[in-house]
Amino acid sequence: MLFIYFYIDEIYLIIYLLCDYMSNDLKKRYWAFVLYPDSAPSDWREILQLRGMACAVSPLHDKDLNATGEIKKPHYHVILCFNGPTTFNSVSKLTVDSLNATIPQPLESIKGYYRYLTHKDNPEKAQYADKDILLLNGFNVLDYFDLSSMDKARLKVEVLEDILKFQITEYSELCLYYAYNDLTKFDLVSTHTIFFNRFLTSRRCSNPELALTDKELVESGVEDIEI
Repeated sequence: MLFIYFYIDEIYLIIYLLCDYMSNDLKKRYWAFVLYPDSAPSDWREILQLRGMACAVSPLHDKDLNATGEIKKPHYHVILCFNGPTTFNSVSKLTVDSLNATIPQPLESIKGYYRYLTHKDNPEKAQYADKDILLLNGFNVLDYFDLSSMDKARLKVEVLEDILKFQITEYSELCLYYAYNDLTKFDLVSTHTIFFNRFLTSRRCSNPELALTDKELVESGVEDIEI
């Protein structure tokens, strides 16, 4: 479908040259849109959750700059993943009518846009943290693309850094931490049990002080891991 975007002060004016883009003929499984918190209903998260489709919401983009160096209007980027192809009109009723957000844009794949949620591939833009991505209704990025061996290696390094940072000594602690904080890494550690379990065991064996019980940790004044 052919369409033109005009960018005017953060407002996307879209002129569609083919009207059937607005019709029920266009069906996609994956969609994205931009939500501005100052114009969205206060319960927009609950609205998304009750709709049931898997969603990923970016951290609040409140440090982005426009071409003149001014801060852009704070906004969220949102990915919607339906169980099957869904029409533009149906998705638009949710994004525009229910959420007072932008019209939806179809996505051919999830990987690139998911990385854009934090500007991972755009170092010239403000950077945001993966841990601040809001995942709803069981969204797991690993369900939508296969990680390359290098992607998996980077994730493993991040997990090892967390182990050192939070002084995690048990595999169960590692799983619980990510179950509450990062489902992508939870999926990684739960499917690489031997690797992470051996790493944790090796740390304890090389440094007996890491094998303190929970009671000893509290008595020694070591802070508990926040979950």
